[in-house]
Amino acid sequence: MTPPTDTTSESGDDETRGPLERWVNGVVTEPDKRKRLYRALFYVITGFFLVTTLFPFYWLLVLALTPSGEITSGGWNVAVPLLGQVPFPTPQGFNVAAFVEVFQQVPFHLYVFNSFVLAISTTAIVIVLASLAGYVFGRLEFPGRGVMMLGILAISYFPPAAFLIPLFEAFLGNPVVVPFLGIELFTPPRLVNTPPSMIMPFSALFLPLSIFILTTFYSQIPDGLEDAARVEGTTRLGALFRVIMPLSAPGVVTAAVLTFIAVYNEYFFSSIMSLQNEPTQWSPLVGGILSYQTQYTTDYNLMAAASIVGVLPMLIIVIFAQEKIVSGLTDGALKE
Repeated sequence: MTPPTDTTSESGDDETRGPLERWVNGVVTEPDKRKRLYRALFYVITGFFLVTTLFPFYWLLVLALTPSGEITSGGWNVAVPLLGQVPFPTPQGFNVAAFVEVFQQVPFHLYVFNSFVLAISTTAIVIVLASLAGYVFGRLEFPGRGVMMLGILAISYFPPAAFLIPLFEAFLGNPVVVPFLGIELFTPPRLVNTPPSMIMPFSALFLPLSIFILTTFYSQIPDGLEDAARVEGTTRLGALFRVIMPLSAPGVVTAAVLTFIAVYNEYFFSSIMSLQNEPTQWSPLVGGILSYQTQYTTDYNLMAAASIVGVLPMLIIVIFAQEKIVSGLTDGALKE
């Protein structure tokens, strides 16, 4: 026979405990309360994340729909029952024509095209080089592999401004002269205000992260699959592109999407390497948004509308590739 439980002592303990202690004890011991707590925390955190993330886009939409003359005049109040006029950004009009005017005032479609060219070219270069490096680091054994991998990752911690002056001097096309002798060796081509002057720095800056992601994925592919491909007559390079990369599709897509988004939004290098006084300048998307700001005037509604138009391609890409991105970031952390 099981001894009877002493319920009087438990009830006595509950009476001596404070409200917070009783609530914590109930959460720990009762599964239903614990599930309700987790659900409440999930809703609170998700709501906070959505508000802080979506509010800037709402603010852009408000500025885009508000006529330019109404933006600086104030009046950002909304009537709330029992509270009266509360400051809150609401559209002071409905100026949908701003989304058409962004293409009429400046050739904004060319800025978007420039960003796409730079992002696609950089992504292709990064994926090819990162795949080769990821195969070497993930599937081959050689002395100093860990030190070399650490050195590659250390490059990503350097500030981009540290490479700006030497790269700009190298891309200007000035003659290379031997110090103290004055002997001209050669004259490199002038690359400033051309896509290579931005694609090469972008590739170097975003390559380490892609190498790390692909190294993690390529190291998880069983050796038997590659050996079977090698027996059929393919080379290591053929096994990489025909077997390993298709099996590591989530990692490849993750590296490609992250690189594409980073280059698409980049402005530091591209603003300096694309000269505004050149006849054909390669300024990217952010340069097009800032072109609505002159020395004397600033069209805030057009800048907001241009920002929304520029964000839409990235939004579409993330919506279609979100499953690959999530699986790529999570599966790469697990090694079977």
